[in-house]
Amino acid sequence: MYGFIALLDKETEDSIKDIWRELKLRSISSYAEEVENRQPHITLASYNQLDQGDFIQWMDQFYDSTPQVEITFNSLGTFLNSGTLFLAPTISESLSNLHRNHHDNFNKYKDNPNSLYLPGKWIPHCTLANRLTHEKLMEAFTYCFGKINTIQASITKVALIETIFVDDQCIAAPVVYSKKLLS
Repeated sequence: MYGFIALLDKETEDSIKDIWRELKLRSISSYAEEVENRQPHITLASYNQLDQGDFIQWMDQFYDSTPQVEITFNSLGTFLNSGTLFLAPTISESLSNLHRNHHDNFNKYKDNPNSLYLPGKWIPHCTLANRLTHEKLMEAFTYCFGKINTIQASITKVALIETIFVDDQCIAAPVVYSKKLLS
């Protein structure tokens, strides 16, 4: 499986990694360590199968003139019955356009009509912790609510990642290819 993700500026990435570390130190979540190569990100699309070479060539061409996207993380949220805690950005016109333009121009790769990342289903977010019990979710929320203020961030790159599974568990998500957006 593959993911197409938006990567964040270094300062924001470091801030989120600090939160991951704090949640680990407090024995709340080991989210950051569960998957090798995990980076703070917002997933834009997912694919079951694709021709990497073809996708990368089109990605390189399509994103050659795409500018960075300024975003504001100002919500802390969860998906119902998921044990997931995330930061959610305001869905600005530029973020919505980045997502929509990707799907409009990479439609030939769409192979999962039930993907949660399709237009009309997508809830942009950056995961802080997941698979938490109700109690741990409340601990994570309380910690993050007291620690995190509004974050002004930039999407500086897009990347294709390959998710590697063993026994139905994702163990690695290396970047196959990334493209820097125009500053």
